[in-house]
Amino acid sequence: MANTTVRGAISIHGKNPQHLVEAVIRNRIYESGYWKEHCFALTAETLIDKTLEVNAIGGVYGNNKPTEFMCLLLKLLQIQPEKEILLEYLQADEFKYLRALAAMYVRMTFQAVEVYEILEPLLKDYRKIRKRDMGGFSLTYMDEFVDELLNEERVCDIILPRITKRDVLEDTGEIGPRKSRLLDAMEGKEEDERERSRSGSRGSSRTRSVSPDRSPKRSRSGSVASDAGSRYLSRSRSRSPALSYRSRTRSISPDRLNGNENNGSSRYRSRSRSISPDRMETMTD
Repeated sequence: MANTTVRGAISIHGKNPQHLVEAVIRNRIYESGYWKEHCFALTAETLIDKTLEVNAIGGVYGNNKPTEFMCLLLKLLQIQPEKEILLEYLQADEFKYLRALAAMYVRMTFQAVEVYEILEPLLKDYRKIRKRDMGGFSLTYMDEFVDELLNEERVCDIILPRITKRDVLEDTGEIGPRKSRLLDAMEGKEEDERERSRSGSRGSSRTRSVSPDRSPKRSRSGSVASDAGSRYLSRSRSRSPALSYRSRTRSISPDRLNGNENNGSSRYRSRSRSISPDRMETMTD
C-alpha cells in the first residue's frame, strides 16, 4: 500500500503518474532505505522539510542507487499535489533544490504550453546547484538545468515525456514569442549604437559648416599657416641682417653726428689760434 498512487489521482499522458519513471529505477527506489524510512506517509507540506535536506540533484549513482532527489520526485508523482502548491514551490527563491524538484515535476506532468510559460522565467536563475551521477558530484546551474528540461529528452536518468516544440506552438498562436533578456540587451546596444552614429553625423555636419574666415591662411611661399604662424613669419622678417643694419644706423641721432663735427672743427680752430705771432712770422719768411 505504501507504493500505490493516491486515490483519485488523474492519469498523466494516459498512464499512472508513477509510471512516468522507468520501471527499473522505480523498483530500485522502492527497495532503497531512504524511501522506506523518510518517504513514508509524506504529504505536500511535510515534503518541504525533506527537500530542504537535499544537497544535490540527480538520478542514480554508484551501484545504481537512487538519489534522494529522485525518491522525492517519485513521492510527488505518488501524492499528486495541486497546481497551486507546485507554484508555491517554484516561488520559494531561498530553497533552490525545492524549486528544481518542482520544475522537474512540472516538466513531467504539465501540458506543453504550461511547461513553457512556467519554466522559462526560471532561466533567469543563475544559482549554482550540485549534481550527482555515476561519476560523482559535479557543479551546474539552475538555468542550465531548466534548459535541459525544455530541450533534452533525458534528464537525471529519466526519459521525459514528449512535448510540442515551441516553434510549432508559436505558429499555431497558442503561445507568444519568447522573451529573452539577452535579445533585449542586444537590441538595447543596437539602439545605443544608432544614437551614437546619429550624434556623430550631426557633429560632422557642424564641423563642415565652419565659416571661410576661420579657414587656414596661406603664406606667400604657398604653405598653409595659422595666425600664430603668420605672426611668427612677420617677426622673423624684421630680424633680417639688412634691416638690423639699417636700424643700427638709424639709431644714431643727428645731433650726435653734428656734435662730433663741431667738436672736430673746434679742435682745428683751437690749434690755429694757439700759434704765436712770432712763429707765424718765421713761417711767412
